[in-house]
Parts: sequence; structure tokens; C-alpha cells
Amino acid sequence: MKIEQRIMDPSGSWEASSGSLEGLRPQFAFVFGARALLENASILAEIRGVYPGARLVIASACSILGVEICEHSLGVTAVALERTSVDFATLPIPRYEDSFSVACELARTLRRPDLAHVFVLADEHYANGTELARGFNETLPAGVAMTGGLASEEANLVTTLLGLDTAPEEARMVAVGFYGRDLRVGIGVSSGWVPFGPERVVTRAEGNTLFDLDGQSALGLYKKYLGAQAALLPAAALRFPLSMTPRDGGQTLVRASLWIDEANQSMHLAGDIAIGSRVRFLRASYDDLIDGAGRAAELSRGNQSPDLAICVGCIGRKIVLGLRTEEEIENIGAVFGAATALTGFFSHGELAPVAGDPRCRLHNETMTITTFREDVA
Repeated sequence: MKIEQRIMDPSGSWEASSGSLEGLRPQFAFVFGARALLENASILAEIRGVYPGARLVIASACSILGVEICEHSLGVTAVALERTSVDFATLPIPRYEDSFSVACELARTLRRPDLAHVFVLADEHYANGTELARGFNETLPAGVAMTGGLASEEANLVTTLLGLDTAPEEARMVAVGFYGRDLRVGIGVSSGWVPFGPERVVTRAEGNTLFDLDGQSALGLYKKYLGAQAALLPAAALRFPLSMTPRDGGQTLVRASLWIDEANQSMHLAGDIAIGSRVRFLRASYDDLIDGAGRAAELSRGNQSPDLAICVGCIGRKIVLGLRTEEEIENIGAVFGAATALTGFFSHGELAPVAGDPRCRLHNETMTITTFREDVA
């Protein structure tokens, strides 16, 4: 696997590059970054000219390239696979309620006997991440994992542009399938959040709306444990997400609170929450979050040195960390070393299975990392 990375600055000029394709033609390139640049047809044409024949997987989201965060620029990662093949599929998401059916159709399109992994991007304004994950889980062959994220622009005021080769559009889902026996995939999921307070049981919820814990107002309990920080809601919710353990005893997930509704004393979360789930409140220091990202890198790396690492980190973590977000990415880079190319984006929902459970799950305020390495004879 050979990788070349380039950064295009806000003016549309190439700013920096790293790595080398060593004369190989890339099968695809990830193009993540500023909406203003992706809406410029001449810039996409220029990228096609630089990498003729490469499929372009496009998303308007704050990009990670190496240890840099590309706020207003584009990060382009061109990948030339030597013993692995790839295929691509994309569909519009007509309605939020169609997330499951769209995911199933994409999974069926990519499904082949030699399928090794699937990476998915979706517009978080239109995609229900919980249902998206369920669709892939129920349709992909046993043993094939899916990772990815709900790409989103930080302000969360406009829908996300996603595309495959052509001009990116809103309300779209894109999937990349990797095929062959020589590809080694690693997955790491970690957050750094620490629980506090007693465990509570969800006694009333609907979709992603949480009403009651232990028969009491969830919002009332939340404010009680936040103390003085409750006066800073809803902004303070980013600093105090929830842990959720399913009723069946599955893996614990992090759920962020998007907004609160004082009128009906409810909390609207960034992912579905089921009645009977067990919940605890979470908090963390800056160092806890930075260390959590490093832990995700260690889990995805294992005892091998990957060629490529795709980082999908929650935009909420970025908002909380502020300028220290760069330390989070630098910590990931230090785990992998210079031999591993880093790419990725910030999201409003991360998609990955966790250790001991092959099913993909929706995460919030978490860092997920997918690594790839080819065994080349």
C-alpha cells in the first residue's frame, strides 16, 4: 500500500504534501475538508487531474491529515493498494427513517465472498446512526466489520456535503468495500470519559429522547449532579455526556446530549437509547480525553505497524478540547510513528464495533480509528 497526502489551502493552492505513490496509480482518494472548496467544481477537477482514474470519496467536514487539523482547507489522501481491491457505492437518504433500508442496500451492493471490511460516511442531519449500523450489521457477511462516521460541519447549521466522484450533495451515504485476504484491519475505540454518580435505569425513552431514569426526570437528575455547571446548559452538556449499557448487557457506549427540553423535562441525545438501558453520568479532564485518543490508536495498531489510519473523532471532543485538540491528534501520531499515514475527520457520530462484539455501534464523544495494512509478498 502506497499513500500520498496533500493539503489544499483556503485559496485553492497546494500547501504541503507527504508520502509517495512510488509510481503506482491510486484506486481512490479521500477528500475531506472545507465546504467552500468542495463546492468549487474547478477544484474537484484539479484533484481528478492530479489523480486520474482514482475514485474520489468526498465529505465536507473538518479534516485530519497527518497531525494537522484542516479547519478551512482540504486534506487529500490518495491510496494505491497492491494486493487489495476496492469497490464503492452511494445512495441518497430520502428521509431520516430510511437510514436502515439505505444501509441494507449499500451492504448488499458491496457484499462479495472476499469482502474484508466496509468504511461508511453519511450526512448526520439525515442519517440515524443507530439504524444505519443495524442495517449493515444485519446485511454484511458474518465476520465483516463496518466502521465510519456521520460527517458534519462543526457549526451544525447546514447539512453535510458527501459524494463519490461527482459534485457532493446533501442527504447522502457513501460506502467503500475492501476485498482480499492480504488486508489486515485494526479497530480502536476509546473516549477517556470517567463515570460518576450511581448507575440509573432508563424507565422512559423514545428514540433518542430520554425522559426518565429510575422513574424520575432524567433532566432533573442531570442538573442535580452537574451542580453549578447546570446553569451553563445546554452548552455544558458537551462536557458531561452519558454512558449507556444496553439492557442485554452489551458494550457500554457514550451518548452526548444535543439539547434539553425544559417543558417536558427531557434530554435529546445524539443516538437512540432504549428503555431498560443502564446509564451513568460522565466527566473528564483535558488530559483524560487526549489519553483516550492515544488508547484508541494503541487498540487499532495492535502489534503491527499499519500503512493507513482513518481517525473519526467526535466534534464534541474538539469543541471541549479547543486548542488542545491538536494534542489529541499529535498523541495519536506518536503512537503510530511516521510510517503510518493519518487521515480522517470530525463527526457527530462515530461508527465502529468495540472489543468482544463484532457488531458496529454508534458512538458519541469518542475517538474511533480504523487501520489498514497489506501483507505484500
